[in-house]
Amino acid sequence: MTDQLTVSVLGTGIMGAAMARNLARAGHTVRVWNRTRAKAEPLTADGAHVAGTPEEAVRDADVVLTMLHDGPAALDVMREAAPGLRPGTAWVQSTTAGVEAIEGLAGFAREHGLVFFDAPVLGTRQPAEAGQLLVLAAGPADARPTVTPVFDAVGDRTVWTGEDGAEGSATRLKLVANSWVIAATNAAGEVLALAGALGVDPDHFFDAIAGGGLDMGYLRAKAALIREGRLTPPQFAVRTAAKDARLIVEAGERAGVRLDVAAAGADRLARAAARGHGEEDMAAAYYASFPEKPGT
Repeated sequence: MTDQLTVSVLGTGIMGAAMARNLARAGHTVRVWNRTRAKAEPLTADGAHVAGTPEEAVRDADVVLTMLHDGPAALDVMREAAPGLRPGTAWVQSTTAGVEAIEGLAGFAREHGLVFFDAPVLGTRQPAEAGQLLVLAAGPADARPTVTPVFDAVGDRTVWTGEDGAEGSATRLKLVANSWVIAATNAAGEVLALAGALGVDPDHFFDAIAGGGLDMGYLRAKAALIREGRLTPPQFAVRTAAKDARLIVEAGERAGVRLDVAAAGADRLARAAARGHGEEDMAAAYYASFPEKPGT
């Protein structure tokens, strides 16, 4: 297998577009498709071909990469692509789909003779654009040489979690990691909201924790987005974070674990989205701390 592949990227939102761009820059032939074509068109400047349908995008591809909103969306798009799929094609499923949805996605792969890789990624807009995502992957060892050039183009490290993508081990790890990311982001917003309400200068808080075990670069980065009003373009949008938070809560319930913080975080993100912050950075959950303005 040559390292130069034909890769189809289905879904060109924040993450998918960055991944497609880096694949093209790595010398791969890249076909892209997005439900809203206008979001895919800018990728032509990087040498990608914009397909009119999922079926067109996947025809004769070596690797199909899905980066869509959720599991049902990924399955719907792959069903549209089905007539163009050929047995033996590697399917890199990078959508944060949740544990339950992975079962249906893997079943579709079996029905169509695809080599299924459960491969969500950790990272936001900036590392995605820089090709520095962390790829969490599960899939058969003998087929990994096919997808390794793809992972190398979009990420700076790959962590293999298992040999059977259908088991969802990579997705499970992604949910665990995202539970921490979402909790930390919500905590950052609440710290600023409480400081403001109590008349505390936030800089005094950051000075108090500076250099100690409670200090954290991520906390400072998210707080800066809020304080400086830099919530667009989002690194990771409120709407997407709310979806992931729901998947985390559902996974815990399915496993018999009560996740009170995750459940509260999901509600907080949903409230921020309902107030018009859905397409802003997830740090905009900060606004869920305040009463809704009359007439909004």
